Amino acid sequence: MQDALRPGLPRLFERARSLGLSTSLDTNYDPSEEWRGFDELLAVTNVFLPNEAEACSLTREENADLAADRLAGRVETLAIKLGAQGALGVSKCQKVRADSIPVNVIDTVGAGDSFDAGFIYGYLQGWPLEKTLRAAAVCGALSTQAAGGTTAQATLDEVLRELS
Repeated sequence: MQDALRPGLPRLFERARSLGLSTSLDTNYDPSEEWRGFDELLAVTNVFLPNEAEACSLTREENADLAADRLAGRVETLAIKLGAQGALGVSKCQKVRADSIPVNVIDTVGAGDSFDAGFIYGYLQGWPLEKTLRAAAVCGALSTQAAGGTTAQATLDEVLRELS
């Protein structure tokens, strides 16, 4: 999170939630590893979408499972991106894993954003956590099949075919 944006985000998220909207957060890695302001922000975040390195750094844990245990009570829904190993999700005391799909990886730029888009789509559709996490992992994997962040971004039909 950029330092200039950090102070206003909790208020913005609180306002969004007061209007009946959901909030989601995918952070970038904090090179200082201080993660200033995250406790306050996570308290008003519905969906938190870190990758494994971010989740472990934020919680000071050594692996995604331990990080998930520490983060699970701080947000409504957690989805930790595990790259080629898929993803780990926690919501309402339910912890699930979703495998990725085999693809010919050309470029991973944008894979995390595609994962997030797939997860938020399933979340907003009210899908079960396992299906939502699987859709997100499929979106992330499919996006790596061409150079650039959006060239191979999955369509909804492509994702639904992989889910069936």
